[in-house]
Amino acid sequence: MEVARMNYYFTGALIILICLLAFMGPAYPRNEYLNDGNTRCGEIDLSVSNRDYDYNDYNSSYSNSDTQEFRLTFRKYLGTDCKTSKENAQLKQQLELMKMCNKVNRNPSLAQNENFALLVSKCRGVVPEVDEVETMPTGSLWDELKDDYIKANPDSKSMDNNNSTLKMPPKDYILPLPKPKDE
Repeated sequence: MEVARMNYYFTGALIILICLLAFMGPAYPRNEYLNDGNTRCGEIDLSVSNRDYDYNDYNSSYSNSDTQEFRLTFRKYLGTDCKTSKENAQLKQQLELMKMCNKVNRNPSLAQNENFALLVSKCRGVVPEVDEVETMPTGSLWDELKDDYIKANPDSKSMDNNNSTLKMPPKDYILPLPKPKDE
């Protein structure tokens, strides 16, 4: 009879995963309006390194080598050119400002709040052509759609149409049982 054995590899992997989860932070959403649209044109990296080598070449000679390196690396990203990428990012920011400046200019309390000083300065002088009015719909949209349908189709058969012969049964109405099939 075989005795069930504990799988130590699985248990170890499970413990490591739980420890990793304990150190992880939450994932926050990226705000598309505030980033620059990844307009990186290229990168330049400078690095200095010092390496000490000790080796034996098996001919009973022991060598010690010391090298120093200075490295300059340039990386150019493929895609649109740098000027177009920066213009696109600027256009994206300007379009977002154009949409939001009406709300900013209508709220005078933002001008007194120092946290919004940059936003208020960017929106100063932007005058909307038409005032946007945010209204919440009242009533039931379903009832409005149903009434519009009945007006457009007066001969339709529905329970809300006055021309209909369909009527709601009373609350305590019991439906008849189906007739048995003759076989």
